[in-house]
Amino acid sequence: MRSIFTRSGFILFILIIAVFSNPTFSQKKRKKKKEAEKKEQQDSGLKISEFEPTKINKVVKLPGLKFPNINVRPYYRNDQQLALIARLERNKQWDEYREQLYIYVTSFGINNFMVKEDMDLLWRLANVSEYLGDRVLAKETYRLILRHYRGDFSRALKHYESLTLFEKPLYANLEDYYRLVDKRALIDTLTPPEDVLVDMGDQVNSQFSDYGMTLGGENQNRLLFTSNRSGRDTSAFNQQFNPKNANEDIYISEKTEFDMWGEAVAFEAINSNYNEGSPYLSKDGKTLYFIRCMAPGGLGDCDIYYSNRVGDSTWSEPVNLGPNINSYAWDSHPSLSMTEDTLFFASDRKGGFGNSDIYMSIKSEKGAWGKAKNVGPFINSRGSELSPYPHVKFPVLYFSSSLGVVNFGGFDIYKSFIVDGRFSEPKNVGPLVNGGGDEYYFAIDADAKQLYYAKSKVKGDPNLDLQSFPLPMEAKPNNTVRFSGRVTEQSTGEVFKGVVTVIDLSDRVEVAPKSIREDGSFDFELINDKKYLLVIEGDNFFQIEEIFFVEGDKHVQIPAISVNSSLSFASIDFDPGSAKLKPEMENNLHLVVDFLVKHTNYRLIVTGHTDADGNSEANVKLSKERAESIKEFIVNYGELESNRVIADGKGDNDPIIVQPSNEEEKRLNRRVEFKIFLDEYRISVPVSDDDVDWGED
Repeated sequence: MRSIFTRSGFILFILIIAVFSNPTFSQKKRKKKKEAEKKEQQDSGLKISEFEPTKINKVVKLPGLKFPNINVRPYYRNDQQLALIARLERNKQWDEYREQLYIYVTSFGINNFMVKEDMDLLWRLANVSEYLGDRVLAKETYRLILRHYRGDFSRALKHYESLTLFEKPLYANLEDYYRLVDKRALIDTLTPPEDVLVDMGDQVNSQFSDYGMTLGGENQNRLLFTSNRSGRDTSAFNQQFNPKNANEDIYISEKTEFDMWGEAVAFEAINSNYNEGSPYLSKDGKTLYFIRCMAPGGLGDCDIYYSNRVGDSTWSEPVNLGPNINSYAWDSHPSLSMTEDTLFFASDRKGGFGNSDIYMSIKSEKGAWGKAKNVGPFINSRGSELSPYPHVKFPVLYFSSSLGVVNFGGFDIYKSFIVDGRFSEPKNVGPLVNGGGDEYYFAIDADAKQLYYAKSKVKGDPNLDLQSFPLPMEAKPNNTVRFSGRVTEQSTGEVFKGVVTVIDLSDRVEVAPKSIREDGSFDFELINDKKYLLVIEGDNFFQIEEIFFVEGDKHVQIPAISVNSSLSFASIDFDPGSAKLKPEMENNLHLVVDFLVKHTNYRLIVTGHTDADGNSEANVKLSKERAESIKEFIVNYGELESNRVIADGKGDNDPIIVQPSNEEEKRLNRRVEFKIFLDEYRISVPVSDDDVDWGED
């Protein structure tokens, strides 16, 4: 049996949860939307597309292009149409030119995607759509080129990246994120970081490779998987049929009353002297689909079989699903749709888009599986697609692909929503699942809380173990609400660089951190009707924290406070004649503490000011005492070296309003200012040299 193993593991993700009672920014409605966003919401404008996306959430984007001939004819050509297209191009009749191109390319069969001249027609459709301002169709067509073109697609990539500059997911560098997490854990009221990848233990795993798992049964209380552990003596059999690998069997583990997985046992009713694997158990636990390889009566390398449970423990003789499903080649990874009337599987038979494709077969009213059909060019590519896994409760197809517009390594896991029998644009489930290696052979539970997976303990080690992993937000089948925002300095419009983290406070679900884009924007896809914590942090602005509740798509304009200017906080207002800190000052002082703890190369100058009432010398003394009180709080609370904070007082010598006429104007003069600066930046401060250690010149 040609098995496909997972050779790399998960990126271990440390999740931290905090509840902050005082938000540091207020949400504001955007008065104007960017021109790109307005264009994105428009239809392609082609009547022939017959696609109305308004009925589903905009996160779920069905392709406007349809290819009805994919499983009807292998190749399409019409010289009369091509001559018309050429004439329209010469005459620069661009609207009609685009429409005729659209009609022609949507008549493609699978083989058209392998012919350079035909793929050039896709390029022309994308190019003219971009020229006419139809960003939706242009981006969709460029994506198809990137997935299927076998030559130099650099031009298409350049155009696509230009169109999606402020749209594509900009995941943060996880190493940088972990560094921020570690520092934040020292100063915030956080729970300890936890390792979320859990080995399923000796009851399930063995010293041999264990992989290719599925969950089944009415309560998903059975874990079925493929294992090399049998140890049976198959030397004679190996020499005749499959000398490389002839000891793969199906094993089954059942969940105990303590919510633990029991000892795995061989599925003796199904296992034979041939290779068995890739099991899939129906919801009622009564039908098992699996692979048997190089067996007598088989149609190809590996075929898909099924067996029905008879009584409590007896299983019928396995039956080959026949030529409507199986081919002369390798057919594997069977799984059923949410309604169990569609069978998905992977195959490397000829006539597909790439090395291996995903196919589907629909069950007739009489219960017979129809002729397998290729699921089309939006799922399959010139590379390989494997491990189709429809979720059991949500209309979402998960699968593995070696070639995606967003890709983190070898094979990555993607998901596509199924709407009216059509597949949405596939989305990479993100870096918390997909790493630099290969990700396939996986299962997701009905509640979409756990991902079951196979990984090796050491990179490159073929010995795989089964693991369980809390399903990150990007991989959820129901995260269809768009949460977006833009971070800017409120008065100047300055755009900041930093990392945005969203944490699901309801279920403690991971959400992959993202970097702020060049225009200050960010976006996430979340689950509706849930509470989240938003944390935004960077090197040149104070950390932002906000708790919010998602009710439908949401956009927030976020004012950030730059550290590159003098700051004063309204809450830091001492009682007359007093230098004692008040409790209401502490929230804003925590902002300063947090920043200094995370950014060890910065220092702080605290300067106190008073109004002109009273004696001038006394005012200078009082302002210095107030600055010293703040310094003491920051140094002690942040456990900082004393020379990280410089305290100074100017009394009434530097007023904002020179001749105040009322109490409010006096209050503006009675302030404390904060100035944060880098170590290497020398500032002239009226304090003694003993108070400041500038380090070596």
